[in-house]
Amino acid sequence: MPDLIRCPWALADPLSQKYHDAQWGVPNHDDRELFKYLNLEGQQAGLAWITILRKMDTLTEAFDGFDPEIIAQYDESKIDRLLLNPGIIRNRLKTRAVVSNAKAYLKLLENGSSLDQLLWAYVDGTPIVNHWAAGEIPPSSTPLSDQISRDLKKLGFKFIGSTIIYSFLQAMGLVNDHLDCCHFKNGPIPIKSDE
Repeated sequence: MPDLIRCPWALADPLSQKYHDAQWGVPNHDDRELFKYLNLEGQQAGLAWITILRKMDTLTEAFDGFDPEIIAQYDESKIDRLLLNPGIIRNRLKTRAVVSNAKAYLKLLENGSSLDQLLWAYVDGTPIVNHWAAGEIPPSSTPLSDQISRDLKKLGFKFIGSTIIYSFLQAMGLVNDHLDCCHFKNGPIPIKSDE
């Protein structure tokens, strides 16, 4: 699809383009995916998102498919072993945050809620669709991401500052920040079958 207009950040790399075209800004209600990407956004802090895209498979494998029930059982020796893996982001604080987040996530479930219910309630179940012209740059945080960050911290989640949360909201489709000129403003374009 070389003639399609895309958001500028997706143009430099095929992985970024694929992510932009198929996933970024698409509403996601899968609780496990929300948990996974909340942690991936935390891993990305201070780095370019392309770094995470390139390490996605290795990160997912290293963190047991981002299964919170398994991750919640990680101890310091497991964290030490993870930090020897060159395929992940080798940062002890970020790795410990994944463990804390797994515990906070399981507690959320025990209390009868879920990430899907919690997060989508902030937008009344409907994505916020922003309108940005070519050349405009969406914000890196908003009052909404400030609030969600504060609330998640109270629940025990880590590495979830407002900028991380806003990026997460964009990624999971709670906020649609595709430029108005982007062909993917209204979601991914279905791939035509040869059948």
